[in-house]
Order: sequence, then C-alpha cells, then structure tokens
Amino acid sequence: MNRTVPFLSLLCLLLFFTASVMAQTDPIEVQESEDGWRLLVNNEPFMINGMNWDYFPIGTNYMYSIWDEPSGFIRQALDYEMGLLQNMGVNTIRVYTGIPRYWIEYIYDNFGIYTMLNHSFGRYGVDLDGVWMANTEYSDPTVQELLLNEVTKMVQEFNGTRGLLLYLLGNENNYGLFWGGAETEDIPVADRQSSIRARAMYEMFNDAALAMKAISDDIPIALCNGDLLFLELIVELTPDVDIFGINVYRGETFTDLFDRVAEEYGKPVLLTEFGSDAFNARTNQEDQRMQAHYKHLNWKDIYSHAAGLGRSGNSIGGFTFQFSDGWWKYGQTVDLDVHNTEASWSNGGYTWDYVEGENNMNEEWFGITAKGPADSEGFYELFPRAAYYVIKEAHNFDPYAPGANPGDLERHFDAISITEATQRAK
Repeated sequence: MNRTVPFLSLLCLLLFFTASVMAQTDPIEVQESEDGWRLLVNNEPFMINGMNWDYFPIGTNYMYSIWDEPSGFIRQALDYEMGLLQNMGVNTIRVYTGIPRYWIEYIYDNFGIYTMLNHSFGRYGVDLDGVWMANTEYSDPTVQELLLNEVTKMVQEFNGTRGLLLYLLGNENNYGLFWGGAETEDIPVADRQSSIRARAMYEMFNDAALAMKAISDDIPIALCNGDLLFLELIVELTPDVDIFGINVYRGETFTDLFDRVAEEYGKPVLLTEFGSDAFNARTNQEDQRMQAHYKHLNWKDIYSHAAGLGRSGNSIGGFTFQFSDGWWKYGQTVDLDVHNTEASWSNGGYTWDYVEGENNMNEEWFGITAKGPADSEGFYELFPRAAYYVIKEAHNFDPYAPGANPGDLERHFDAISITEATQRAK
C-alpha cells in the first residue's frame, strides 16, 4: 500500500495548521467602561509607551528609506535601535507606510514592540496621473478615489500582520490646509476658507475609516490632528474613527486637552507627537536638562488621565517625539551634514527658552538620542540624552496595575531624578 500521498497530505495539513497558528494576531480593541477608555490587547489593558521612530543617517533626508537597503543592513540597524527602545520600556513605534510587513513582524517577534502604521493621507501632496498636487484638495473626486484606494490596499496588505497595533491616518493634516510643505511653522488660526477645505478633509477621514473597516475591523483606526484645531468639525464629521490621535506641544502639561475631548468628542485620546527639543534658543546651546524636564511632566500628565486614575479617563498613551535627531528637518534639502540651531517656530509653553517675538523650537534637536556620523557601511551610533533615562523610569509606572492610584503616580514621578539622568547621559 502506497502511504506517500496520505502522508504528504497530512504533512501539508499540519504545515497549514502551524502556519495558521503562527499567523494569528493578538486581538486588539478599544473599550469604554465606567471609569474611562482602554486599549485592550489580548483582552488586557495596554498603555501605549510609544516612540516616533525613523532611520536617517546624517547627510540624508526624507528621500532616504532604510527599507531599500539590503536585508542584512536593515536587520543590524533594527537590532541596535530596537534594543535601545526595548531597554527604555517602549512597547510601540510609530512608522510611516513603506515598511514591509516582514519587518513589522521581525520587530515584534524579536523585541516585543508593536507598530502603529501611519498613512500620511495626502498630508504632503498627491500624485494624480503624473501631476503633483502639492497641497491636497480633499474635495477633488480624483483625490478621494486615490486615497481610498491606497488605504484599502494597505489593509489588504497588512491584514493579519503580527505586531500591528493600530492604523494611523494623516499627520496633522489640518495644518496642511495652511502650510504648503512639511516644514513646521507657527500654529495657524482657522478662517472661512480653511474651514471649508477642512470639512471635505474630515469627511474623507471618516470615509476612509469605513472603507478600511469594511475589509477588516481587527485593527483600530486613529486620525492624527494638529492640536484641537477644527475639533468641532471632527466631532461632526468623523464619528467612525476609533481613536483621536493628536500632535500637541503645550509645554509642561497638555492643559485642557483630555477634558475637552472627553466632553466634546467622547473618544479615547492618543498623543501621536509631543515633547521638547534639546536645544535652548535663549542660551544657544544644547540643554538636556530642559528636554528631560518637559518629557518628565508630559508623561506624568499622560498617565494621570488614564482610565481608573480619577481624571478624564480617556488617555491610552502617547508617542514621544522623537527617538533620534533629524539633521534634515531645517531646510529639508540643504545643509544635510549640518546640525542646524536655527529655531523655526515659536511656542510660549516652553518657558525655559521662550522669548516673546522670537522662535524657540529647534526641529533638528528633538531626539532623545543624539546621532553620530555613519561609518563606512552606513551605520551610525546613538548617544542617549538625559530624556532617554527619564522616560525609561517613567515607563516603569503601570496605570493599570491593581490598586494603582494618583498617589502612586505622584510618588513614582517624584522619585525620578533629572540630575541623575543628566549625569548618566554625560
């Protein structure tokens, strides 16, 4: 009797079953209860200790992509950087589309770090049949078709990816209604024309969320707004987005942000960008203590608004901006080998170096690690600043631990020494 065929059939069945088990992803959902909102992963509350992460050697800019490098190079770079992130308690990174599915799973399987996959959603322009529209017009039917096609293809491609935690749509696209490029400027003020354009944009955000969920609703969807500008339109036009993501820079705390979203929108809040640069515009020199001071108080504020701790209860975490300095951020295409110290925008919330009428936010110095030059193979070394060690200690606090209370939070953050962190960084 020939047992080869039945044996091969059984082997194929076992391999298929094994592959199916291996491909299973962690169940992820947002859930509201009496004391607030939580992100649940494997039915357990998950506070996002996130980091905005990218890989740009000195001398490169946004045209560079690590994902175009040989796999051996990518693996070595990821092993080094994800090891540093894992060491400081980061559990999720924010990465733009372009990262292959394989590397999301590699990061998760080897370091236990999830990925929030970010589609820019027309933030930096769109290509319409070879014609570049630099400032995306969301009311254009051709633009709408293009964007919906891109985000639905993204869901189809990444459906079932191990380590994929969230989809994020946009990057403060509401500011893109005013700014023609990616360089940061002072926060704009809405006018009639921008409000008309914003209405079409937020309608598109909601249409995208519905189209994505029609394919798979396994992964929650967040939008990324610039602060609370146009919140009233978001409330009206984007009811089907799961999470309110927000890039916000307000200084030591986020003031009324969590309370306003709780009262007006009723969605969980995820800080997709926040923090401080490490260059003091007043003294014109690196100031690690200043950066660590703001990161320390920012993370304390984020945890204080987590469900069960007595405040708004809608904070599900945040993504520190950012892991390493971006030497290309000022000018974008010039002086790529120069660590520019010109501040590009002004923010009075950062009183340590604010002077009225002058810029104080240095885009090329937001890294919690400083960046060394690339070696002959293209790798560079990172040098943790004081903020790295402060955030590491901050992430040891678990707002969902049994019995966790505001007193525990105060004691934990009071015990974090910025002086000691500064000494370690030196």
